[in-house]
Amino acid sequence: MTLAEIATVSGKGGLFKVVAPTKSGVILESLDEAKTKMIATTSHRLSLLNEISIYTTTKEGTVSLEDIIKKIHKEFGNDLGVDANSDPAELRSFMKSVLPEYDEDRVYISDIKKLVKWYDVMFKHAPEIFTAKEEAKETKAEAAPAEEAKAEPKKESKPKAKKSK
Repeated sequence: MTLAEIATVSGKGGLFKVVAPTKSGVILESLDEAKTKMIATTSHRLSLLNEISIYTTTKEGTVSLEDIIKKIHKEFGNDLGVDANSDPAELRSFMKSVLPEYDEDRVYISDIKKLVKWYDVMFKHAPEIFTAKEEAKETKAEAAPAEEAKAEPKKESKPKAKKSK
């Protein structure tokens, strides 16, 4: 599973796995113990996690959520030290430690709370997101020598003899 397969729906709590497309929308399954399913139509505001980014004060202006999730996983693993109910000052210091250049004026406490909640949900119910990225890197590294072996020149085939009449 990747972040492109996980969505959030405005007005609905939690994260959802994209199961399949339908004529009028997509079928979603919640990423929790309940595994409830719903159909998100065009009237729902649906956002895939790989399309979400956080404002920064850098020249680029934003950093993708995927990069931030990777950094959090690398630095904190399972224990973030904060949760969604933590003090706003603690949440801001957590965000500063993860992304020092985040834009404090445009990134609200509610955004940081969502980030913490989403990370916890993904860590508990979709841990393959974190291992898939590491395995993909290893697979690419292993595939490179194999492709070099395939790239060896083929033996030239001899032209076919013409039939004589």
